[in-house]
Amino acid sequence: MTAVRRIGILAGGGSLPREIADSVAARGLPLHIVGIDGETDADFGPYPITRVNWGQIGRMVAAFKQTGCTELVIIGSVSRPDLGTIKPDMGFVRALGTVLGLVLSGGDDGVLRGVIRFFERHGFKVTGPADISPELVVGEGHFTQHTFAPETVEDIATGFYVIGTLGKFDIGQAAVVTNGRLEALEAAEGTDGMLARLAWERQQRGWNLSEPAGVLVKRAKPGQDTRIDLPVIGPRTVWRASNCGISGIAVEAGRALVAERGELLMRAAASQLAVAGFQIKGNAPDVASGLSGHRPSLSARLLNSIRASRSSRDLEFSAIGKHALSGRHSGDAIKGLDIIAALASVGGSRAVVVVRGHVLAVEVGEGVVAAVKRAAGLRQWGDRRLKRRSGVVVIDAGRECVEEIITDMDAGGFAGIVVKLRRFTAGVPAETIAAADKSGIAIAGVAADDEGAHA
Repeated sequence: MTAVRRIGILAGGGSLPREIADSVAARGLPLHIVGIDGETDADFGPYPITRVNWGQIGRMVAAFKQTGCTELVIIGSVSRPDLGTIKPDMGFVRALGTVLGLVLSGGDDGVLRGVIRFFERHGFKVTGPADISPELVVGEGHFTQHTFAPETVEDIATGFYVIGTLGKFDIGQAAVVTNGRLEALEAAEGTDGMLARLAWERQQRGWNLSEPAGVLVKRAKPGQDTRIDLPVIGPRTVWRASNCGISGIAVEAGRALVAERGELLMRAAASQLAVAGFQIKGNAPDVASGLSGHRPSLSARLLNSIRASRSSRDLEFSAIGKHALSGRHSGDAIKGLDIIAALASVGGSRAVVVVRGHVLAVEVGEGVVAAVKRAAGLRQWGDRRLKRRSGVVVIDAGRECVEEIITDMDAGGFAGIVVKLRRFTAGVPAETIAAADKSGIAIAGVAADDEGAHA
């Protein structure tokens, strides 16, 4: 006799956990929800729910086992917990090695894959939301009567390529491309944070937001485990995109989810915003005919930049100031340098902040000071308040190393600056070096791409 499928839902924030619960119940399957304090905010109505905090891993596992759950769906947004503030139970203590491994895994993908392995070791089958609730998956085609202008199609192709090609760096799943230029790239702040930042930047530049331009592109990273953290669009995405004067939203069909579809459609129609799903074959979005020449050309430029930068592993970092950069930060430095090199063909980046392999911020037009300040306010997985400094700010040119960034680096607990140095150009200002020396922050120089050391 076949055992009854019982579905456990590990619920984060947003409406999708409730929508998954409704979908499971409509299929006649029993379910139990475990909600995380401070994260889960949906009203689950008649469905059974156990609430836990981040430290109650034992209670979390026990709740699913005691209710007979055999499959788990992990869905909803979460913040990055501060391990210094949680109250652990014995299950957390027993899993401490796993937790530390997740914290040090080097990016969100590593954390999420580790979460899946953890639950699988406890005997659960982790099922993707697209498999349990296929009606929530983005399909191919336009959502509303509003379609993309021909010139926007080129931006869609660029956005899909940028996210796909940079996927190996585990940066994010969203970008905004305007007139062929990368205008914003999602990192640790999430899509909402990226769009809020873009709206402010456009206003500061005097942009007429009533004249839409650019496209928001969202897609899964190549090789991403689709059982967890698929890209999501919802009414809030439409609202934020409209607020920053974007003309439309392009999403990967089949590998992204729609939250509150009805509300999204109404808001998109009211905002005259184009929303559409596109199939991606390999790294090529099937957005229009006639782009076959553009797509390989752009992809080749990005890939060649990455390959070239990654072929130079014996970098020589020269200390600037009193403090030398520890060797344990070299991986973060190389990742930041590689990202800057890869983005050179689509508008460039002046700074990247990387902490223990996690890309917290990528500067794309906002300025180095703003990017570092933003990164200082973000928490990587684990406890940002550790006494030992961690992570680096990689900066493309010495002239960008203004004294102001040292205060924000100190507040964020960052260990040092890695700056690309070029002959016959300004180096790191003396006042910045003095401020870094006083704060205990290292500054290291590396020869720039066009001068042979990091090509």
